[in-house]
Amino acid sequence: MAGRPLIGISTYLEAEARWGAWQLETALLPAGYPRLVQRAGALAAMLPPDSPEHAAATVARIDGLVIAGGPDVEPVRYGAERDPRSGPPALARDAWELALIEAALTAGIPLLGVCRGMQLLNVAVGGTLVQHIDGHAATPGVFGHHKVKPVPGTLYASAVPEETSVPTFHHQSVDRLGAGLTISARAEDGTPEAVELSSADWVLGVQWHPEMGDDLRVMRALVEAAAAATASPATAA
Repeated sequence: MAGRPLIGISTYLEAEARWGAWQLETALLPAGYPRLVQRAGALAAMLPPDSPEHAAATVARIDGLVIAGGPDVEPVRYGAERDPRSGPPALARDAWELALIEAALTAGIPLLGVCRGMQLLNVAVGGTLVQHIDGHAATPGVFGHHKVKPVPGTLYASAVPEETSVPTFHHQSVDRLGAGLTISARAEDGTPEAVELSSADWVLGVQWHPEMGDDLRVMRALVEAAAAATASPATAA
């Protein structure tokens, strides 16, 4: 790879976090995300929440985008009433990350949604979510593992052609697919575990957490797509 593309990763905004003598409002991100981006051959940039009107300008400065995992998407975003088992809303984060997704789709830059990021991608293009499923999140704060099987001929299958065991923690999933999305991997119980946008060059969502494992292939595919999209004629020659 001639140059290291810049991959932006959305971050959390928490009311307070503690380190040393400090306890302050914090924009944070589990270290597994930037480390995975770096191990896959790119530079990582953490994107703190901002006004949605700045999403297009933010996306214009990066070569690829990762929407990180996190809290449940507010059900009103997909026209549903709140299930009692849905988590508390993160309204500002929903607005910012939806704007980032829309800006990335408009700009045509490679996009990877992780867990919540996959669900938010589906909502961004008109899909809906199942607000609670069993069997995909065991002990709170502890990642489990289960197998996912790729759908042959998909973008995901081109990166990971075989069935694999993946680190997972989620209690919601894709219900009705948004416009243009196709399922590219499933769990053994049939739950959609990856979706992709067929009309775009590289847009993928995975329900699991690749940043918690050792398999670089999904992130490496994003990085390679970002590098290819930004290569100059001289670089590509």
